[in-house]
Amino acid sequence: MDSPKDLDKLREQSARWRHKQDPAAQRKPSFKTPSQVPVDQVYTPENTANDDYLEKQGLPGEYPYLRGVHASGYRGRLWTMRMFAGFGLPEETNARFKFLLEQGQTGLSVAFDMPTLYGYDTDDPRGAGEFGTCGVAVSSLADMETLFDGIKLDQITTSMTINSPAAIIWAMYIALAEKQGASLDQLGGTIQNDILKEFIAQNEYIFPPEPSMRLVTDTVEYATRHIPRWNPISISGYHIREAGSNAIQELAFTLADGFEYVRHALDRGLKVDEFAPRLSFFFNSHNNFFEEIGKFRAARRIWAKEMQETFGAKDPRSHQLRFHAQTSGQTLTAQQPENNVIRVSFQAMAAVLGGCQSLHTNGKDEAWALPSEEAALQALRTQQIIAHETGITDTVDPLGGSYFVETMTNSLEEASYEYFRRIEDMGGVIPALETGFLQREIADASYIYQIEDDSKERITVGVNEYRTNEGTEIPLLRVDREGERKQIDGLNNVRRTRDNREVAKRLKALEQAARGSENTMPHLVEASKAYATLGEMMDVFRDVFGEYHPSWGY
Repeated sequence: MDSPKDLDKLREQSARWRHKQDPAAQRKPSFKTPSQVPVDQVYTPENTANDDYLEKQGLPGEYPYLRGVHASGYRGRLWTMRMFAGFGLPEETNARFKFLLEQGQTGLSVAFDMPTLYGYDTDDPRGAGEFGTCGVAVSSLADMETLFDGIKLDQITTSMTINSPAAIIWAMYIALAEKQGASLDQLGGTIQNDILKEFIAQNEYIFPPEPSMRLVTDTVEYATRHIPRWNPISISGYHIREAGSNAIQELAFTLADGFEYVRHALDRGLKVDEFAPRLSFFFNSHNNFFEEIGKFRAARRIWAKEMQETFGAKDPRSHQLRFHAQTSGQTLTAQQPENNVIRVSFQAMAAVLGGCQSLHTNGKDEAWALPSEEAALQALRTQQIIAHETGITDTVDPLGGSYFVETMTNSLEEASYEYFRRIEDMGGVIPALETGFLQREIADASYIYQIEDDSKERITVGVNEYRTNEGTEIPLLRVDREGERKQIDGLNNVRRTRDNREVAKRLKALEQAARGSENTMPHLVEASKAYATLGEMMDVFRDVFGEYHPSWGY
């Protein structure tokens, strides 16, 4: 509105309009998002009348980056289309990588199997029966060589979803890049490496919080000094959301984790503008279209403000929150799986309208198994259609200025700051997770969501409404147990043919570094080059740091 007089007139007309509305004519007594944010019947300039445009929104590519980190948005460059892949044997995953690249995928994303995620070699009895579950097995540099056979690491960016063993897996990747002759200052990609969210949500932690944070900080320091184009952490709200959180909790807990990583890097002696530009984020794109868009926009503004005002960052790149998004696996249904194509399409569109830098779209069959080739291709085509056929990439932040979207963005930001205050009162993220506060908040939100679903206050098409009696026929990708034997045979061959004296020497040097204060990354790279296995290196850390067993409970 142009003047206070115009705004007063609008308020008067709006009050009269609202008075005339009949609540009984509405199909529900109240409307709210999954985060319990009330949704009004209509939004007008009243809702954003107190906003200073330049301070709260600004222009794309300028502080506070609400409208995007790049001035040109997708007019200059589309987001990276990065499909998750991992299927037991490295050679099988390599074949899927090459298929997706041939179909127009622009970045690789590696899913690891459960033994690898927990730092076990394939033949370790502690991981028995889990080969290939959720992804590819990588036990040594030999597996990494097979995984990327025929793929030049300096010509592609790779995202690797791994946490407790992240430093070791990254060391193997670095060793392979050097073997290929790649220049490390040109090596680009991301390791997830977000151990805090493991304690909060996914439970794939191994070591206690402090030594775990030490290893993460080692990677941040090493990337800063030697591999400047690499993102050493992908601070992940995705798994917080998949554990049952709502959008507010995903936003608040993820950014609180990010602030904690910044503090640890500063304590190491790094300067904020040295490392902050390479911190990246990973968010979930869930079903509630406008709440998700508001969440992405609020994340950028909060991060910019805190990096500038709290941490004193001067480099504009330190203020810019860059994020990968993935459509929500939690929302996929085994019933009527074709409906998942529609869910994924809208979730992907929300991520794009929210300004993601890269995106993974789930396959329609992922509620059943790892995605088939057909489902993965369809998911990739979903992104390509959004990019090239909808027109939403032609202008930057096309929903910017929407009274509803701006109000939702403000509400999510305010609710996040309330969580920041509560976490700070507890002494920070680590005390908050050690007492179980963050975990209980997620469990409570998950309970509310399930109650709403069970009571049909929230409709899930094909599950609690619009059900059919038709059986489901869907081709499933299954892990080949013969592949497990092949993988173990290869691992045994590595152990037989490597220089075991050199391995022992490198593991001893790693142990000494772990017991002291030296950065462990150079030792992990050298041990990887000697073909020390994942389990051998992780066992060094287990001996030095011990394993974590939380003391809290519900």
